[in-house]
Amino acid sequence: MKIDFPKDFWWGAATSGPQSEGRFNKRHANVFDYWYEIEPAAFYDQVGPDTASNFYNSFKEDIAMMKEIGLNSFRTSIQWTRLIDDLEEGTVNEDAVRFYNAVIDECLAQEMRPVMNLFHFDMPIELQHKYGGWESKHVVDLYAKFAAQCFRLFGDRVTDWFTFNEPLVVVDGAYLYQFHYPNIVDGKKAVQVAFNIALASAKAIAAFRDTNPNPAGRIGIILNLTPSYPATEKQDDLVAARFADLWMNEMFLDAAVKGKFPQELTDTLMQDGVLWQATEGELELIAKNTIDVLGVNFYHPNRVQRPDVSSDSLAVDWLPTKYFDGFAMPGRRMNVDKGWEIYPQAMYDIALNIRDNYGNIPWFVSENGMGVSNEERYLNEEGVIEDDYRIQFIQEHLYWISKGIAEGSNCFGYHLWTPIDCWSWGNAYRNRYGFISNNIHTQVKTIKKSGHWFKGLAETSILEMPDWLATKWDTIGLELETAQTMI
Repeated sequence: MKIDFPKDFWWGAATSGPQSEGRFNKRHANVFDYWYEIEPAAFYDQVGPDTASNFYNSFKEDIAMMKEIGLNSFRTSIQWTRLIDDLEEGTVNEDAVRFYNAVIDECLAQEMRPVMNLFHFDMPIELQHKYGGWESKHVVDLYAKFAAQCFRLFGDRVTDWFTFNEPLVVVDGAYLYQFHYPNIVDGKKAVQVAFNIALASAKAIAAFRDTNPNPAGRIGIILNLTPSYPATEKQDDLVAARFADLWMNEMFLDAAVKGKFPQELTDTLMQDGVLWQATEGELELIAKNTIDVLGVNFYHPNRVQRPDVSSDSLAVDWLPTKYFDGFAMPGRRMNVDKGWEIYPQAMYDIALNIRDNYGNIPWFVSENGMGVSNEERYLNEEGVIEDDYRIQFIQEHLYWISKGIAEGSNCFGYHLWTPIDCWSWGNAYRNRYGFISNNIHTQVKTIKKSGHWFKGLAETSILEMPDWLATKWDTIGLELETAQTMI
């Protein structure tokens, strides 16, 4: 079976500054740099971000390898902690300007579109300690200064900008569930942080409209969208799934695309006494500064059921999970290394939701990927990792994306996470996601089988599906069962 994608489709991959560059010549530490300094044992094998994949030093060779596997676009992020010298004044660091100019120019020289994100979990630690990071609207204004500098410095060559990557992860990780520094559990602060990030995104968009020198430029946000599937059709499970969608998907998506938060959500937050503090002027600014384009990160679905216990009996601070619990779908397919369910059909549901409920805004898959540990076990005699599981994972997701496109959803690209195995927060290098493997001890990088396969896809924009896989999907429709269990 062959599936045609548009000839101008983005075939690419995504990483971030803090996960790839290393800390070389970086003026400020971010929250993860600092967390590693004070608690290295919190990171897998005590591997921190100091070197990462050495992109700061090897970007020319790395971009050449990306070109070799056919990428026509590449997303990374500009680090606030690298670019800005004086965080209050917003003055720039000249070495950082040189570095990011060189990266952008090298991408363009290799005929690869540079796609730039402005915040990928890397709050400057000084701002976290002094103001509480995103708890502070002063920090929102400092971020807008940083964004304006990026547009001024690089907007003549970068046409595709994104304000944030996965803002919900910042809220959940740092303020609810303790997997991002500062590891606070405070529901009211979490809700305020969510609003402040939405406000920061809108202020960056306003700065883009004012300062961007390129008429072809556009700006968006990257959201991790996880459709919430109820355990049953019982009313309690449907209500739980509805709130899960409001919190996990619609909170940031509505603010970014529609310029307002879902009324159902704000009513609930007000009823619970945790609604954010916002002025009319701030709400008006969010309303006026909506996105041009959307990035969608998708890894796994969200399976939801009613909470096990009444929310009235919870002797804890407010948490969104007072309204829903997750559950493990019987018979699910799993990436057991990561602990995530594999459910490619969700891409189709996302595509139609964007088409039907968000004005069919232009969007692309900004992250999708499969983290696998100990990939050396799949090395062949030629020293190539035979990651057929990753190829199948991509094929299945692209199959459902193509169905969404065929039914009118305005999807223009697909980016794998990640081009080169990168450092991944607390997991460090435990799980590998890249088209290109990285020996973190020698920094020798080698193209995996998936990278060689992707080159053919990117050059032709034709997805070739194995007959057994294509037949199986055509047969089962939206059923969960599949013909093969994946790693």
